[in-house]
Amino acid sequence: MEDKELQLVDHLDELRKRIIISAISFVIFFIVGFMYVGDIYHWFVRDLDVKLIVLGPSDIIWVYFMLASVIAIAGTIPVIAIQLWAFVKPALRPFERKVTLSYIPALFILFIVGLAFGYFVIFPMVLEFLVKMGADMFVTNFTADRYFSFIMNMTLPFGVLFELPAVVMFLTSLGIINPFVLAKIRKYAYFVLILIAIVITPPDFMSDFVVTLPLLLLYEISISLSKIVYKKRLKKQELEEELYAD
Repeated sequence: MEDKELQLVDHLDELRKRIIISAISFVIFFIVGFMYVGDIYHWFVRDLDVKLIVLGPSDIIWVYFMLASVIAIAGTIPVIAIQLWAFVKPALRPFERKVTLSYIPALFILFIVGLAFGYFVIFPMVLEFLVKMGADMFVTNFTADRYFSFIMNMTLPFGVLFELPAVVMFLTSLGIINPFVLAKIRKYAYFVLILIAIVITPPDFMSDFVVTLPLLLLYEISISLSKIVYKKRLKKQELEEELYAD
């Protein structure tokens, strides 16, 4: 009983250490992002026909915090992945350690690809639709906080969703999920992804289709990659069993 309690304390101490390292990394990236907010801001508004306005001093600092937070999130993702891997590493077999470690760069790359898809494809499409819809009724002026909040809502969800293949491969390599489970829940996953696409896009079929298709494709890619990882995992286990048998 005492041994189990000691092991639990050790695990909690290790988890706290990993969380602290991730938090410190977030703060460092946040500070770096805060230093370059001016450059980031001008890049985001380079093609905007109107000049953004603020309604008070607090809006200015809020924009600074928002842009710096996005940089911090993007930069901290690989750190969190490494800390998660380090936390579960003692429970992994040697080949599992190598395989799971290789997913860390993929997590960062897919997050950036998702952000790019949201910003360059979804954001301009939705913004144009909304501006045209109110062109005959309103004078179009954007406040800085509302504009950047809108950008974040159109990009961050895709940054997370595009990590699905890497997350699925990671969990499959650990034996937590397998391709058969993913195939079994396919219709439910499709429903959720279609619902997400409908909620975040303008109410027209083409916009829904443009967003839904990549999300469904991501899920199918995730299943295919899960099958590959699952087969490799089974082969490794068979080889290890044969070695132990000898």
